[in-house]
Amino acid sequence: MKAVAAGAASLAPFFDERSGLGRDADVRSRPAHSGLQQGDTPGLYGGTGEAAICDVARLKRYLAEPRNDRKARAWAGALDLRTDEIPGYLDGLTPVLLRHDTLVRNHDYKKGKAVPFNALLQAGIAILVDDQGMPAVKCSCGNPLRPFEGDRNRISVSFDDGNERWKGYDRSEVVVVRPASHELKRIALVDVEDPGRGVERPVGTAGEEDTAFDTRKRRAVPSLIGTTFGEASRRLAGRGLAVAYDGEDLPPDGSRVTASDPAAGAELRFGTHVTLSVVRDESPSGGGTTPPDPGPSRPATSPSSPSSPSSPSSPSSGPSKSERPASSSGTPEAPSTPAGSAPPSPPSTASGPPPPSTRSAPPEPPGTTSAPPRTAPPPPTGGPASSAPATSVSATSEAPTTSAPAERPRRTRE
Repeated sequence: MKAVAAGAASLAPFFDERSGLGRDADVRSRPAHSGLQQGDTPGLYGGTGEAAICDVARLKRYLAEPRNDRKARAWAGALDLRTDEIPGYLDGLTPVLLRHDTLVRNHDYKKGKAVPFNALLQAGIAILVDDQGMPAVKCSCGNPLRPFEGDRNRISVSFDDGNERWKGYDRSEVVVVRPASHELKRIALVDVEDPGRGVERPVGTAGEEDTAFDTRKRRAVPSLIGTTFGEASRRLAGRGLAVAYDGEDLPPDGSRVTASDPAAGAELRFGTHVTLSVVRDESPSGGGTTPPDPGPSRPATSPSSPSSPSSPSSPSSGPSKSERPASSSGTPEAPSTPAGSAPPSPPSTASGPPPPSTRSAPPEPPGTTSAPPRTAPPPPTGGPASSAPATSVSATSEAPTTSAPAERPRRTRE
C-alpha cells in the first residue's frame, strides 16, 4: 500500500504534475464515523471558494491529442471505457477535495500501460468523482482511480518516494468510499477553509454553479421506520444527514428500517450520522436463524466487503454504473424496488420485528434514481430470520444541504 501525499509528485504519472491539471490543498484529515462511507454522504468531500481545483477541459484536450493516443487508450482501459467515451465521461465528473485519508486503486503509466496499485490518498488531494460519489481521477496528474478492494483493517502503508508520513495520519480513520445507491444531481461539500460554509455543487460542474448554505443550521431527522435502508439513506442525505449502520458492511438497500438513533424529530447539525437498525429481507421460500448475506447492492466492481481482500492486478471487466459515463439524458427514473434484495415479505414467526408492509416513503432528494436491483440468493431453510439492530452511535461532523433542484441539461466543458 503506497502513501500518496498531497502536493507530492508521482514517479510515473499519466501527465506531468506541473502541467496545471489540478491543485491539492492543505487539509487536515477529519475523524470518520466509520471506515466505510457512501458516496452521497454529506460533507464527505470538501470544496473551496477559490478558482477551480481541477482543469477538466485541459485533461480532455491532452487525452484527445494524437501524440497521446497510446496514453489515452491505457487511461480509458483502466476505467473500462473506449477512447471515444472519454469526453462524455469527463463531462460527468465533479472536482472535489478529499476530507479524509482515502483508500483507492491508483494507476501509474509505465511502458505504455496503466499499472494498478493500492494507494492511500491524503486528505486535501484534489480528485474528480462520478455521479455516485466515487473517486475517478486524481486531478494533479490525471491518473485514473478505481475502488479499493481489500481489507481496510489490515493495510500496511509505505511512506516513501517523497511521500513522508503526514501530520494527523491515523490508520483507524482511513476511509473507503462505496457508491451511492442512486445517481447524484448535486454534491454537498464543506468549505475546507470555512467549515461553517457548505457548498452544493451540481454534478458535472467545476464550481461556477455552486450555491452556499450554512452548515451550522440544524435539521430534523425524518421518520424512517418502515422505509428501506436505501430509501432512508437518500432521505437523510437530502436533509444533509449521513446514514450509519453498526456492522462490517452496509446492509442491502432493501432491508427494512426498524429504528433510528437519534429518533425522528431530533435536530442535528449538517453531516451528523443517524444510526439505523434494520431487518434484512428474506425470500418467500423460508428463513434461517442466520440470514444469508446477499452481498452489497453496490456495483460489481466496488469492493464486495471491506474485510475481504481482493486486489486484482488489472481492472475488472464490466464496469459498474458508478464508473461509466453519465446518461446524456439525465432524466431521473421513477423510484423502483431498492437494489440488493428481493421484495420484502413478513417473517414466518415473531422472533424479529415484523417489517411494515405498506409504508414506503419516497426518497427525499428529487432527481435521484436507484441503482439496478440485484437478486438476493435464497436463504437457508430453518428458523426465522433475525434482525440486525445497531447500537446507539451518533457522531457529529461539521454541519445541511438542501434537496437537489430540478434537473438541468448536462454542460460540456470546453
